[in-house]
Amino acid sequence: MRPRSLVLTLLLVGAFWFTTSHANWDLRRLVRPISAGGKLWSDPVVAHGAGGFGADEQNNVDIYKTNSPATVNVTSVVYERDFFFQVYPRKGMGSGFIINDEGEIVTNNHVITGSRNITVTLSDQKDQKQYTARVLGVDRRNDLALLQIKADRKLPFVHLGDSDNILVGQKVLAIGNPFGLAGTLTTGIVSSLGRSLQNEDGNNLEGLIQTDAAINPGNSGGPLLDSRGNVIGINTAIYGSQTASGEAGSIGIGFAMPINRVKAMLEEFHTTGHISRPTLGLQVYPVAGDLARALRLPASGGLLVQSVEENSPAEEAGVRGPTGSVIAGGVMQIGTGGDLITEIDGKPVEAQDALRRAMNQKKAGDKLVLTILRGGKTSKVIVTLGSAPEAL
Repeated sequence: MRPRSLVLTLLLVGAFWFTTSHANWDLRRLVRPISAGGKLWSDPVVAHGAGGFGADEQNNVDIYKTNSPATVNVTSVVYERDFFFQVYPRKGMGSGFIINDEGEIVTNNHVITGSRNITVTLSDQKDQKQYTARVLGVDRRNDLALLQIKADRKLPFVHLGDSDNILVGQKVLAIGNPFGLAGTLTTGIVSSLGRSLQNEDGNNLEGLIQTDAAINPGNSGGPLLDSRGNVIGINTAIYGSQTASGEAGSIGIGFAMPINRVKAMLEEFHTTGHISRPTLGLQVYPVAGDLARALRLPASGGLLVQSVEENSPAEEAGVRGPTGSVIAGGVMQIGTGGDLITEIDGKPVEAQDALRRAMNQKKAGDKLVLTILRGGKTSKVIVTLGSAPEAL
């Protein structure tokens, strides 16, 4: 046998003897790294503290647990006619929130507009019961509606906060049913205050809260809450991009009606049994520039009174209507000789809807100060606004 072959044979025999006879040897140590190969994931680190969450996360969880049971799904059915005059139902969906254990619910007026059948579904996972809702009243100027359902038990409800002391940058949370997905929570901040927006009816909604908390179709009527869990607004509208279904989707610009408008509506309803709108009792036409000069009025113009209703607050305050008329532009007849309103509550008239905007900030019984030009002389007229119930 060659020397090299002899050495190799001796090495193999020695290795076999060592592996089979050594007392501390464990063959599994050799194969374990191959068979196990290590874990493919890491187990979570156990966090200590309440719920294992950070303070902000825990705040979100607590607010959702407290307020989601009182946030409801509002479904309305409007009957329309198609091209062939066939009547068909169109279903709309939105949100709302219960404000007391008697089942009174606040939502947006546009969620229920024109509907004959309104259904409210509770968000309780154990009892997603449906109820037929009755409309108690509406406030169209602020896009609000008050509903009621009759349940066989006391219902959970939210707590209303104060929207007069909101600050830009504070945290807000929105709960609702976007695209019919019930019980959704989104968070953000107050992005701005005092926003104005024209709704579907052409009315301007004033003093809105702007937020970047995601609000989508179906969120309308749901609560906007502060970090203490109090409702400070009612989610009303969005600027959004169009989704595949043709609806607007959130781009981080949403608007909520301040909750103090809701509280004013509720106070009136529980005091008088109805919701009303303030009345003035006059019609106006905006004039300025060349038209104002043609009517021998200051070029800065204002709102020219076109009519004053009999026994109205405006008539009782002494506002005067037209004594004559002219044809403007060959098509429109404009009353002349009446009072020209140049200021409202001390603010110059700079827009044709200035009177409507001022009225949107008032309620029945409030005072409205009109600065008028009559016969070349300026004076002030104080009008006590009247009241007219909102039609359901």
